[in-house]
Amino acid sequence: MQLTLADLPELERYKLLIGLVIPRPIAWISTVNDRGTANCAPFSFFNVFSEEPPLCMVSFNLRTDNQVKHTLKNIRASGEFVVNLADESIAEKMHLSSFEYAEEESEFEKVGLTPAPSLRVRHPRIAEAAASFECRVERRLAFGHAREFVIGEMLVVHAREGIIDPKTKRISDSYLPVGRLHGNRYVTTRQRFGLPGKLPD
Repeated sequence: MQLTLADLPELERYKLLIGLVIPRPIAWISTVNDRGTANCAPFSFFNVFSEEPPLCMVSFNLRTDNQVKHTLKNIRASGEFVVNLADESIAEKMHLSSFEYAEEESEFEKVGLTPAPSLRVRHPRIAEAAASFECRVERRLAFGHAREFVIGEMLVVHAREGIIDPKTKRISDSYLPVGRLHGNRYVTTRQRFGLPGKLPD
């Protein structure tokens, strides 16, 4: 099968891309709006791509009502955000926070999460997260009518005890993140292997 992406409707293109390019890491972004309501939501068009400066990128589309997502509104207003990383222990809460709540409702309260203060940005991080990056917007790029990329400079990392080796800065195998597939489908990272060598059964 060959498909020319330009010939496909936007929704079909989206389904193809998120179904084939997997698993994707998840940026569980926490922000607070100008009325003080704490917000958090997961985004899987996300990755890091530079260490000097340390940069991450998150891509936003519109809500199902064609309005700007609350997370992006808060980022535009403040120029800051926090990327939290979910592991297996809090994957369910991460997924539940993807529901499109009203702007005056806090996902922290709805799904039972604890806001924790950040050091360099105004937005709270998720206390239960395996790790969190405090980020400042480096630039924003708009594409088409409904897609915006936000590039963030990562200023501070917070990590649960035992995840980062204090000497080597290597990440422990106790860190069990989840990746996004499509729809409500996710994947764990329990089966790990080194290459070259025999793959696990």
